[in-house]
Amino acid sequence: MGVQNDRVRWQLVSGVLRTLHLERLSERYSRQTVLAGFNLINGGISIALISLVALMTQQAFIFPSLGATAFILFHVPLAEPASPRNTMCGHLVGALTGLFSLYLFGLHDAPSALASGVDLARVGAAAVSLGLTGCLMVLLRIPHPPAGATALIVSLGLMPHPAQLPVLMAGVSLLVAQAFVINRLAGIPYPVWRRSQDEGVVSSVPS
Repeated sequence: MGVQNDRVRWQLVSGVLRTLHLERLSERYSRQTVLAGFNLINGGISIALISLVALMTQQAFIFPSLGATAFILFHVPLAEPASPRNTMCGHLVGALTGLFSLYLFGLHDAPSALASGVDLARVGAAAVSLGLTGCLMVLLRIPHPPAGATALIVSLGLMPHPAQLPVLMAGVSLLVAQAFVINRLAGIPYPVWRRSQDEGVVSSVPS
């Protein structure tokens, strides 16, 4: 993790604390503790809000790879993979390749891998979906690592229906909108669509 990303993370957290008039927390506790607490609360709230929408609508707005996306959006908000462009397009590519692999191997009407176990067709679907997702994200210059998990979620039969695609993307959109609001309130120039090429911020995702 670069020094610049560390500064951006602290700028985000301290900006939110100022907005909420909680600056004393940064004086009372160490920076690491405040950052950890921010990720605990903000990550939980982010997913809870989307889960409430899912509860009210009874639609699958929440799915596992959103957790990884939430961490990237709030931990390294100015990194290229955290931009709305990469986040939205990455998940879309993952979902589409997952659907493609289901139809390619004749699994579009099959029970999920959790219900029926893994056979050779499912192995092929998972491999093709993840391979294509990585390939297309590189070719289109839209790297967003959690999209690989989205491809597997679909190809393993957890969200196998094309009609679920708009709901999936709506969940991603809700998370991106929240990231935009919180980052901008904190004074972070989170992009409207894509990261500006002249921003001197380290664009790598933490390992």
